[in-house]
Amino acid sequence: LTVHGRSRACGFGGHAEHITVAAIKTVLKIPVIANGDIDTPEKARNILGSTGADAIMIGRAARGNPWIFREIDYFLKHGVHMQPPADDEVRRVLKQHLENLYEFYGNYSGVRIARKHISWYCKNLNGAESFRYRINRAEKPSEQLKLIDAYFLYKSKQEAA
Repeated sequence: LTVHGRSRACGFGGHAEHITVAAIKTVLKIPVIANGDIDTPEKARNILGSTGADAIMIGRAARGNPWIFREIDYFLKHGVHMQPPADDEVRRVLKQHLENLYEFYGNYSGVRIARKHISWYCKNLNGAESFRYRINRAEKPSEQLKLIDAYFLYKSKQEAA
């Protein structure tokens, strides 16, 4: 059973509460999965510990951050953070994600849907705001992919300087 720590009336506002998850876990014999506001390895550890849940479910925190799963797993096993993904890995995974979007949705819709995904992948990277401005004006998959390559090349040159 997956239990979200927020009601439908809350929408995406406020903070998830996991006391209810813990209460449910004490009376059920089936696996209970905690969900809601789990966006760091520390929160994952704390929610697992405080609720007794058998597992956690990640939602919005995985948007643009597919590495969160391995980061949480590593933290739970070792108690320390692993290194974040290298820019080359972020670029490669992002481009593969976009190729999948273009293939599934077609070029027109794929480009438009890709915009939010690109934004999520790059939200914490240097220079992301001006990059998003340019990427949101691209009309073709080839334009988006070229802009991504140029952004990451520029970023790596800036870091090397």
